[in-house]
Parts: sequence; structure tokens; C-alpha cells
Amino acid sequence: MTAETDYPLVLCTCPDQECATRIAERLVEERLAACVSLVPGLRSIYRWQGAIQHDAEVLLLIKTVAGRFDALTETLRGLHPYEVPEIIALPIDAGLPDYLTWITQCTQPDT
Repeated sequence: MTAETDYPLVLCTCPDQECATRIAERLVEERLAACVSLVPGLRSIYRWQGAIQHDAEVLLLIKTVAGRFDALTETLRGLHPYEVPEIIALPIDAGLPDYLTWITQCTQPDT
């Protein structure tokens, strides 16, 4: 991902609503994301350090541009309490052109 016209949807899970809100607000404030949707009520079952874990989590759906992905990832890693946070980017293959333009506008660094 390198072009400003490529739009990844970044997925990241957080341990609770407070953490998710704090991270989402920071990403939008720093123009790393145009919008972050918080999806509560997620239940994750995963293997960690040799044991099966069961945890409630909040999913972040982060809308950004590819050109901001590296900075977004760095900020997420710095803010996130997990040793290895889930940070997965999926390409947005199509979308309402006006919405995609809005994402681009909202993620332009302040000059």
C-alpha cells in the first residue's frame, strides 16, 4: 500500500471500550484515520503463549488512506496495551466516490 488513492480498512481489537475510544479519538485527531467505528460485544478465542484465551473485545474499523498506513500502525502500536496488537489491513475495492474523497481529505496532514 503506497498510493494516496488506495483505501485500506484496518481492523484492530481492543480490550475494552475505554481503550478503543482513546485510540479511535487519537487516530482521528492526528488525521491518521477519517473515521473509526467501534464495534462492541466481540468475543475472541485465540491461542496466546501456549494457552487458549477467551476475551471480550471491541473491534475498531479504521478508514484511512494507504499513504498514512505506516504512521497509523506506529501510533497504534504505541497506544495499544497488547504486546502484539491485531493490525490487519483489507483493501476497499469499491466505495461511494464522495465517501472515498472525504477519507482522503480527512487524512491529509495539517499544513
